[in-house]
Amino acid sequence: MYSILLHLIPASLYAGLGVRFWHSCRSEGGRQARPCVSTPERALLLLALLAHGAALQLALFPGEGMRFGFGVAVSLMVWLAICFYWVEAFYTRLDGLHAVAMPAGAVASLLPVIFPGEHVLANAGSPAFRAHFIIAMLAYSLFTLAALHALLMAIASRRLHHARFDRVLDSLPPLLTMEALLFRLIGIAFALLTLTLATGVLFSESLFGRAFRVDHKTIFAFISWLLFGALLVGRRLRGWRGRTALRWTLAGFVALMLAYVGSRFVIEVVLQRAT
Repeated sequence: MYSILLHLIPASLYAGLGVRFWHSCRSEGGRQARPCVSTPERALLLLALLAHGAALQLALFPGEGMRFGFGVAVSLMVWLAICFYWVEAFYTRLDGLHAVAMPAGAVASLLPVIFPGEHVLANAGSPAFRAHFIIAMLAYSLFTLAALHALLMAIASRRLHHARFDRVLDSLPPLLTMEALLFRLIGIAFALLTLTLATGVLFSESLFGRAFRVDHKTIFAFISWLLFGALLVGRRLRGWRGRTALRWTLAGFVALMLAYVGSRFVIEVVLQRAT
């Protein structure tokens, strides 16, 4: 009961903030006197992040081992993504993006309760494994934030193309600003993903207790790495932007999700097995 309550607290805070942000941006539009996120709202979001982090701590380490199933994996990625979003909002005007971030946080904070999973990670006590795990999760979370960002850009671009305006879209930053932020996120995440794959290949035995082997997780991870690498090269050499950049971003994200989260979903939810 205590565990469920711990997950309900951040879900409620995210949901409340989402309603508040949506109402604020719809009623006042993008030319309002103050930003969509006030200081009390920012503090409340920080409280939601702290509560979400505490709930994840309990879900990840319920006992001696480290449990990392489908629900915990998605929840951790979204939590880290919103943490990055909270920090980025200090430096970049992100009005209108709250409508995507808050519902994602509310759903993700409840996933460990709905899909607790029983998958225990081997070698979780190894410092090398923990460093590898942290780098991988940072990469996943930044790509998650980039994918949410790309989806919102796609919606905004489509509505602008069809001359369909509303106050929520009016509260968004300019598309060029959003695009610059998107590629900044992808660039950092790509570097982290490169480091994750390199350490996984070179130090597989010390990290996972077995020699490196090619499996579906490795294949999808490398496909994602190639897609994001091609996107960054295309951006630099050919100036890729707009719909082309958004499609490559979403394709790379889908491949990355299939690398671990997708496999855990099939095993735990579809096949209902622990391993």
